[in-house]
Amino acid sequence: MKRAINTDKAPSPVGPYSQSIRTGDFLFVSGQIALDAATGKMHNSDVGEETHMIMKNLEAILEAAGLDFENVVKCSIFVRDIRQYARINEIYAGYFTGPHPPARELVEVSNLPKDASVEISLIATTNS
Repeated sequence: MKRAINTDKAPSPVGPYSQSIRTGDFLFVSGQIALDAATGKMHNSDVGEETHMIMKNLEAILEAAGLDFENVVKCSIFVRDIRQYARINEIYAGYFTGPHPPARELVEVSNLPKDASVEISLIATTNS
C-alpha cells in the first residue's frame, strides 16, 4: 500500500507528482529545488543559498512523515555545473552529521526546472 505524504512547509509540486510517497518501510521524496513554500519564489542567487533551501524543503517533508535526515539511505543530486560540487557538498554534509551518511550520486545535467542550479531527491527508511 502506498500513500502520499505532503506538507505546506515545502513547495507544492509543479507537476503531476506528490512531494513524497510512503510505501512499506520506505519514503520516496521527489526532487526538490530551491522554491520557497511561503512565497513560491526561487532562492537561487548563489548555489549555497539554493542548496540550503533545498535541504530545508527536504527536511520539512521528512518531518511530515515523522522522520529526519538520520533516516535517509539514498540521495540523488542533479547540478547544472559540476564545478559547484565542492560548495554543494559542503552545505549538504552539514545536514548529515551521523556516523553513516546516505549513499548518493551527483550528476551534471543540462537544465533543471525553473532555472534551478541544483535538485535533490532522497529515499528514507522508516526502520532505522
